[in-house]
Amino acid sequence: MMSSSEISSEELLQGEEKERGREFKQLLSSLPKHKGWKSSHVFQYQGFWYSPDQLQALLACHRHFEARHNDLLLISTPKSGTVWLKALAFAIVNRMHYTDYHRHPLLTNNPHHLVPFLELSLYANGQVPDLASLPSPRMFATHIPRPTLPESITESGCRMVYLCRSPKDVFISFWKFMNKLRPILLGGPPIALEEAFEMFCMGASEFGPYWEHVLGYWKESLRRPERVLFLKYEDLKGDLSSHLKRLADFLGHPFSVEEEREGMVEKIAKLCSFESLSSLEVNKKGTSHRVTNDVFFRKGEVGDWVNYLSPSMIERLDSLTQEKFDGSGPSV
Repeated sequence: MMSSSEISSEELLQGEEKERGREFKQLLSSLPKHKGWKSSHVFQYQGFWYSPDQLQALLACHRHFEARHNDLLLISTPKSGTVWLKALAFAIVNRMHYTDYHRHPLLTNNPHHLVPFLELSLYANGQVPDLASLPSPRMFATHIPRPTLPESITESGCRMVYLCRSPKDVFISFWKFMNKLRPILLGGPPIALEEAFEMFCMGASEFGPYWEHVLGYWKESLRRPERVLFLKYEDLKGDLSSHLKRLADFLGHPFSVEEEREGMVEKIAKLCSFESLSSLEVNKKGTSHRVTNDVFFRKGEVGDWVNYLSPSMIERLDSLTQEKFDGSGPSV
């Protein structure tokens, strides 16, 4: 019989994983839950809702992620233009390394691969990636709400870019997206618009409630504008060039006068456009997060909600937004 001193490190690790699994199951059993979108249930943790795998990854991220002062973090609620923001930020920061736009990494890689999610990729399934060897500045993405960010991020003072989108467009895009995922990940039927609307309004959507998510980063951007840049999807669609320059300045990679003269801003805007990204072979047949990349591209339009929401739904969402923000939030 093996003595305690002879127990291998591998066996100790397995024991710790089993114990952590038991603790996680106990945690889930103690949390409020609601019908899920792509999982059977979502669970409310510290005021926000997560699927079990998202919550498990969040906890692993809390335990193990060590942020650096010069990290760059891209943040949004789901379906707020995350893929677009990843592409733009990656192209800006790495433009000196990839000068041949006919052989750019964005032509052969989905933006989710180039800028990985903390909770949806790196720490998925509770795994612990080796991030210490990555050169600075590292760039990551997350949907994690401001109140539940890992302490190392809030204490590091790293730069964060938050992309906000109209709640009406977010809801429709999220509903359409989840109904594509449900047969694949859950084997369930689509969620009816009316049912999904009720879930979204009560906040029981992944990483929701939407309003509290937005407010957390909006207030942080007012408190620390040098560290948190708050962008609006609609503003980017309306005047991408000026916001690209603003984003580049914030990320520490401003465009030079010569670059602007040579049309670098316009080249990046074209490379990262919805039309360009959605037409690429990698974004039609490649896969990310267990699904094909084409599900991440729908229309990319502003105001598509008008084709789906009834007058009463519009009134309710507008009323909720006014009530939640109450003059203290952004105009969306």
